[in-house]
This record gives sequence, C-alpha cells and structure tokens, in this order.
Amino acid sequence: MLSKLKAKKNPLPTVMFTIFLDVLGVGILTPIIPQLLANPESQYYLLPAGWDFKGGLILLGWLIAVYPFMQFIATPILGQLSDRFGRKRVLSLSIFGTALGYVLFAVGIITRNIPLLFASRILDGITGGNISVAQAVIADVTAVKDRTKNFAKIGAAFGIGFVMGPYIGSKLASPGISFFGLFDTPHWFNPATPFWFAAILSVINGFLILAKLEETNKHIMPNLKLKLNQSVKNIAKAATYPGLRVIFPSIFLFWAGFSFFQTFFQVLLVNKLHFHPTNIGDYFAYVGIWIAITQAIITPLVAKKIKNYQVLRYSMFLTGVGLFANLWAHNTAQLLMVTPFFAIFIGQTMANSQALVSASADNKVQGEVLGINASVQALAQTIPAILSGYLAAIGINTPILVGGAIVILGGLLFIGLYRPSKHVLHDSPVASAPAH
Repeated sequence: MLSKLKAKKNPLPTVMFTIFLDVLGVGILTPIIPQLLANPESQYYLLPAGWDFKGGLILLGWLIAVYPFMQFIATPILGQLSDRFGRKRVLSLSIFGTALGYVLFAVGIITRNIPLLFASRILDGITGGNISVAQAVIADVTAVKDRTKNFAKIGAAFGIGFVMGPYIGSKLASPGISFFGLFDTPHWFNPATPFWFAAILSVINGFLILAKLEETNKHIMPNLKLKLNQSVKNIAKAATYPGLRVIFPSIFLFWAGFSFFQTFFQVLLVNKLHFHPTNIGDYFAYVGIWIAITQAIITPLVAKKIKNYQVLRYSMFLTGVGLFANLWAHNTAQLLMVTPFFAIFIGQTMANSQALVSASADNKVQGEVLGINASVQALAQTIPAILSGYLAAIGINTPILVGGAIVILGGLLFIGLYRPSKHVLHDSPVASAPAH
C-alpha cells in the first residue's frame, strides 16, 4: 500500500502548508493583539473607557485561550469525521472555515467589535483542530523509521509559520514601514490587513487540497458514530497506554510552560524593552528561524545517533532553563544572545516528542494516539492563556517565571520516570491510520 501511495502525489508538501497556515494564524496575532487590548497608547486600542491595564491583560488572555480550547474540543471530532468521510474532504472544509475566521477577525478590528473577535477565534479554533487529520495523513503513508524525519519536516513548517506569522503580522499591520529598504508599506495598512492576507492564503490552500491531495485513508468508515465528548475521553485515556503514561504528562507540562511564553512574552517586550509592533514581529521571526533550522537540519542529524527519548531527557529541561534566561535579558542584544539556545531546545523537544508518541503506539491506533496527543497539547495551551492575564496583572515577569518552572518540571518528570521498553516499536510499515 505504501508503494502505491508513494507512486501517487506526495501529500507531505500540502499537509505542511496546512500546518504552516495554522501556525501563521496564531503568529499573525502575536504582534497585533497587544495593540488592541494591552497598549492604551495605541491608536487601535479597542477597550472602552473605564478598563484599566490589568483588565486588558486578563481579557487578552481569554481571547487567546478560546482558540486552543476550541481546538481541544474539535480536534478529535474532526479526526473522527476524517475517518468517516476521508482526510481530504475534512481538511479542505476546515481550511475554508479558517479563512472565514480570519475575515471575521479583520471585520472585528475595523468595527471595534470585541465579541466578534471572540467569535472569529472560536471558529478558527474549531477549524484549526485539523492538526490530528494532517498528522494522520502522514501516518497513513509513512513507515515508522521515517516518522522522526517527517515529523521534523512538519516541525519545520511550524517553525516557518512561527517566523512568517509575526513578521507578516507586524509589517502588514504598520503603514509607512520600510520593507528591506525596497519600499515602504502603504498608508492604508492597519491591524486588519494581515488577516485579509491570511484569509486569501487559506482559500488558496483549500483549493490546493481539493486539487492536489490524494485521499490517504483507504479504510473510510461511513457508518462511524461520532463521539462528541471524545476530547474529554482522550485526556482520561492518555493514562491507559503503558508506553505513553509518562510521555503525555511530560508533553502536557512542556506545552503548558511554552504557552506562557507564546501568550504573553510580546506584552513583556512592549513594557520591559519598549518594543514597537514591528520589533515584536522581527523578534518572533528570529525565534522561528532557529526553530526551523533545528527542525530541518539539527534534528535529522541528531536522530541518526541519538534516540528520541535520549534527546528529550535534556531538551525539555533546558527549554525551561531557556525561558528563565529570557528574563535575564535587559536589552535587545542580550535577548538575541539567549534566543538560539532557547529555540534549539524547543525545536528538539517538539520533533522528538511527536516521533516518540508515534513510535510508542501500535500501528492500528496511530490516529487515535495522535488525536490524544493533539488534545493534550490543546488543553495545555488553553490553561496558561487564561492564567497568563491574571499572572501578568501581578507582575509582568510572572507568566514567564511560571512557564519556565512548569517546563522544567516536565523535563524532570521525563528524566525521572520514563524508561524505554518494548512499548517503543521498531520499524514497521503504516497503513491507513484512524484519526480519533
């Protein structure tokens, strides 16, 4: 079956572009959202009179949180739908839904409608839950021995989206900004512009999926009964797999800690280092470049000599140390010195944890396990987003301090409790994998 699928069109580029767009949508928000809710001096500040700075931080946290929360709910449902109707159909519809979400966010900015901003993030979270479907496409056509390499490529798409999202968001949202000295951005650019751009990209991606992606699920189950509460069951079921009982809690803590950074570090940059929105985009692009380099070059080289679990024994712990190191920086030069160290260990952890989860599950439950992993990640990203606003109201450094401590705890848990066993499978071909 693998040879037949390989003879057809390679689905990896299309899936990578889909994941890139998911991350792009999150990244575009990064330099823009402080202008809307956490910077009263911005001309685009949306909060009405009477709201203080701390109230804006809390509202910002909730706005960010609704996206991963809806991903948490929707991811396993979309996975089941892809088992019932096929990967291609579900991916294309979800991408068109993402495009609509971007349009609603742009309209919400223009009309200064905060409830519409929330509605757009809810819709985008539902349709952005296609990550398990995209991963299942890869599992459908990839042998175990190639998974680290292919998940690293997916990680590279994540890194590129992490680069391009903040950079595009910062440039397209700012009029009169020089673009590599070639030209200045038009006067009509504003914070809504990046979302119109992302909507256009999503529509293009949707048509690419319809035109280019071969259906990889060769065992479509048209009579499959949907389980709408599968996300909650996934969290409970995460503890039932012998080879994954330590991996899932460690992954949860890693993503929870990293989400504190991803959610609120831009606010710290504005208030501590006095970054302009364009500077925020440049910084997160710099982080993303190092993540992409790690995923595309360093991780495949390391994977030839060191096993996944061996990499994770140091990469998780050192990611937490890197989060603390970011707080040491009191100027831009010091921040740029710390960033490569921090980003390399993030990239290593992302690729190797994903590959270890896949390698620790039987071929027959690949989609189910990847769906559980996606649910764990989405829940881990929801809780910090909510808490970050309240923690930042206590002190601007507090979310990063808490995030670093949580990541280090996840690393210590993995170091202390994980033992390689028969549950880590060896090379075996993968046929169609359900995406529950």
